[in-house]
Amino acid sequence: MSKPLVALLSGAGISTDSGIPDYRGPNGVWRKDPEAEKLVTYDYYMGDPEIRRQSWQLRRKNRTLQAEPNAAHRAVVELERSGVPVRVITQNVDGLHQLAGLPARKVLELHGTAREFLCTECHARGPMADALARVDAGEDDPACLVCGGILKSATVFFGERLDPVVLGEAVAITKACQVFIAVGSSLQVQPAAGLAGVAADHGVRLVIVNAEPTPYDDRADEVVREPIGTALPKLLRTLVTV
Repeated sequence: MSKPLVALLSGAGISTDSGIPDYRGPNGVWRKDPEAEKLVTYDYYMGDPEIRRQSWQLRRKNRTLQAEPNAAHRAVVELERSGVPVRVITQNVDGLHQLAGLPARKVLELHGTAREFLCTECHARGPMADALARVDAGEDDPACLVCGGILKSATVFFGERLDPVVLGEAVAITKACQVFIAVGSSLQVQPAAGLAGVAADHGVRLVIVNAEPTPYDDRADEVVREPIGTALPKLLRTLVTV
């Protein structure tokens, strides 16, 4: 008997135990400092060198690159290694699913990755650590070494579209899976949040694990409000025996 395909949509809540703050929760970054949103808004970033300078300083202080996977990330890897087919669709840019040991080909990063930089002109990419080393050495706003263009993190900024290929793959996985688990996501940011609705529309078992209510709770087969670090491992262990 074949095991069911399990798809996980992971949001910021899965990484808070790793020391990475969320953005839209009650104590989220955007609620505490709405001005911070400008630092990751494409038009502001491209048009204002001071915004870029502040953004690079924020990246230097950002704990994302120093963060380590937590029990929830490891539980997903354990499920995958048990033989259950798993695909992760993540709204996070921290790369912690891969760092925990999940094969990169099984992770779709809807909003890109903070672990790389991207040139907005020639699209050259490289490790974020290399760009940050240049900032540490005194460059306020390091330019692309290939073409001189403006560099940014390889994440999707406000005002940018998600990669349509990645989003298309996410929709296809959502329709094909038998279990769809939305974990640590407010399910408020479209189009990623809409995947929960796609799952429900296609008769997929929908489970939501999140501290706060979401717009899709009434469509879920199960809603879990317990802390993710304990709730997700417990939930995923039940799938190993399905």
